[in-house]
Amino acid sequence: MARARESVTMNDVARAAGVSLKTVSNVVNGYRYLRPETKARVEAAIESLGYRVNVTARNLRQGRTGLIKLVVPELRIPYFAELADSVVEVADRRGLVVLLEQHRYDRERELAVLRADGGQQVDGVLFSPVYVGQDDVERFDVDFPLVLLGESVFGAPCDHVSMRNVEGARAQVEHMVALGRRRIALIGLNESPRVSSATLRYKGATAALADAGMPVDPDLVEGPGPWLRPTGARLMDRILDRGARPDAVVCFNDALALGAMHQLIKRGVKVPDDIAVIGFDNVEDAEYAQPTLSSIDPGRDQIATLAVDMLCERMGLVAGFAPETAVREIFADFRLMARESTGA
Repeated sequence: MARARESVTMNDVARAAGVSLKTVSNVVNGYRYLRPETKARVEAAIESLGYRVNVTARNLRQGRTGLIKLVVPELRIPYFAELADSVVEVADRRGLVVLLEQHRYDRERELAVLRADGGQQVDGVLFSPVYVGQDDVERFDVDFPLVLLGESVFGAPCDHVSMRNVEGARAQVEHMVALGRRRIALIGLNESPRVSSATLRYKGATAALADAGMPVDPDLVEGPGPWLRPTGARLMDRILDRGARPDAVVCFNDALALGAMHQLIKRGVKVPDDIAVIGFDNVEDAEYAQPTLSSIDPGRDQIATLAVDMLCERMGLVAGFAPETAVREIFADFRLMARESTGA
């Protein structure tokens, strides 16, 4: 009879895999310098025996809470909701629990994260700020493990995982140009001087237009507003109501694109025959829209995995990681997902 999972110990796993207790510990704690065949044998034994790490006991021994915090702007934006889901999934595999917090574009709330107001009750923080920006770079020199997400700050004194906003937006426009579209509208512009996803995507989109010999038409550019479906619908209406007639619409996120596409169809415009539409983020709704929405997949799952693993290293959970390792800035890979809204 198989032993109950609760009674399976690390020693049992070591015996089943034919390795030392230390080797099992290294596998469980994510030690990277292991022979692949040894790691596979230990993982097979863990799965076969149903071994589960006693996270509470381990954390108590190590003086940790087993909690990490993810701070994002707001979960109403589908990208951040899906990023949170990915982070929770990765953290769960690492034996960690995620606390979610929304700063709701409030600079004081963002600063409070860096001050660790209320006491530091977590072992590390994943943080996607908006209004704490490049002028605040020194504020990220904190005394707790921190991994920065997003595009408001670069060169901060902490690890940073970001997406390729410029390149992704360039790919959006290049896709439309390759389809023969010549009047390309841009939705999601933010004219603030601070660095943001909006400014970087606008930079990439306009660079691609310039390369194609197509000057930016002010009548075909719209913003600002929160990157939500109603905003996309409203901005699409503004472009059409002033008599502009694009043959393609590049939106700086999927929520804007879904709102814009809804409004086009409502007004009798055929998508993509009359006007093609593309978004950015590749959220789940893109695959189930009518028509399905072309989008840029910015590597959300890769971002979540890199961010959690880098945080685990800074928290001392990965054997062999040197605390003095220089801060790292990593950009995730992206893919163009061509679907029905651009004629795929």
